Amino acid sequence: MTMHGEIGSSATGAHWTSRFAFLLASVGFAVGLGNIWRFPYVTGENGGAAFVLVYLFCVFAIGVPILMAELFIGRRGGLSPAASMQSVAVASGRSARWGWVGSANLLAAFSIMVAYSVVSGWVLSYLLRALMTGFVGVDATASQSAFNDLLAGPWQMLSWTLLALLLTGAIIYAGVQKGIERAVKVLMPSLFALMLLLVGYNIVVGGFAEAVDYLFTPDFSKIDASTGLAAVGQAFFSIGVAMAGMMTFGAYLPSTVSIPRAAITIALADTLVAILAGLVIFPAVFANGLDPASGPGLIFQTLPVALAQMPGGHLVSIMFFLLLSVAAITSMVGLIEPLVHRAQERGWSRHRSTVTVVLAIAVCSVVSVLGYNVWSGAVIGDFDINTLLDVFANQMLLPLGGLFIALFAGWFVAPDIARQELKLGEGSGWVAWRTLIRWPVPIAIALIFVVGVSNL
Repeated sequence: MTMHGEIGSSATGAHWTSRFAFLLASVGFAVGLGNIWRFPYVTGENGGAAFVLVYLFCVFAIGVPILMAELFIGRRGGLSPAASMQSVAVASGRSARWGWVGSANLLAAFSIMVAYSVVSGWVLSYLLRALMTGFVGVDATASQSAFNDLLAGPWQMLSWTLLALLLTGAIIYAGVQKGIERAVKVLMPSLFALMLLLVGYNIVVGGFAEAVDYLFTPDFSKIDASTGLAAVGQAFFSIGVAMAGMMTFGAYLPSTVSIPRAAITIALADTLVAILAGLVIFPAVFANGLDPASGPGLIFQTLPVALAQMPGGHLVSIMFFLLLSVAAITSMVGLIEPLVHRAQERGWSRHRSTVTVVLAIAVCSVVSVLGYNVWSGAVIGDFDINTLLDVFANQMLLPLGGLFIALFAGWFVAPDIARQELKLGEGSGWVAWRTLIRWPVPIAIALIFVVGVSNL
């Protein structure tokens, strides 16, 4: 493996000790509540297997090319997203003003964290409830009431949000190698082991055959424009592009690591977790006659009822919410690390940077917390506070950031720089990536943006 001096110009001196550590951290960032919480209900709402096929196509035709672009810009620049974009632009004979794209990615990461840390707090709250009661005796009414009680209590919700931020901050505070690497080497294998155990449990208990049929038997009559758009959106957001995390992780990446191979591995692992999540969640849904298209409430309102009625439900509920907690924390690490890296570039120590960034997110998260209760009646335009946060980050900043990364990598980066970092030579791999990043990828992202904005 390359040693520190060979890594490049990372402003913080940080680097991954191995390709495996980088992959675990990157997969941990990509694998979040978007896979385990959002993917199952979006699949349910869009017809199951037909959606999964379109989703897989979008992951590899759209997600992987832009992920490759982020990683090579990060590695080439060796700095924070904003500074790396500037550095690569200047090296390509372009304006240093391209740095604004990296800044937009950092703003997206911060905005997402404000709301994501609150939802992660819900997960930790449900993990404690699973440990204490396993949701025994919980019916649909009680489950709905418990979730409403959580949302109605600002101090309770803020406490859980702060705990999620404290756990994440402790990992980042310790540094890239002693903190992030050590954490993901424990957390990511644990996540996969928990998922496989839960899938195995479902095979024995029931509902598994229906879930497999639902996920893998396509009904192409259900594919329409909205299905395609949902698949593109889920693929784009699931892998974690335009959130600053992948570009920052790329800045710590040794020059010996193949970026195309790494990007494909991350996408495969991310997709595997999403499909395993379906095989964890849908058997419980079908075995209990629940609705697979019950929306975002599937995890927090529908599943506790199903888990309570299953054999060994107490242990299974603990495993499930432990799995969700791991996914939430590893994604939060990938969202906060770029902000800390940027602060370090300004001359702050890692410890001061971590404390400041986590405190800033904690203060802003109060707005999201209050948006569920005290300020729930507040409306800006047609949106409540948390919907506005979601629209700003997920429907505005992410598509725009992804679009400009694709345009920058495809049209403005010197081809020699891209080819050197991607190590694709002049062969078919280079031609495929270059074609995708210049045409289909920006067109698809622009479509997401336009349709998303027009539906607001």
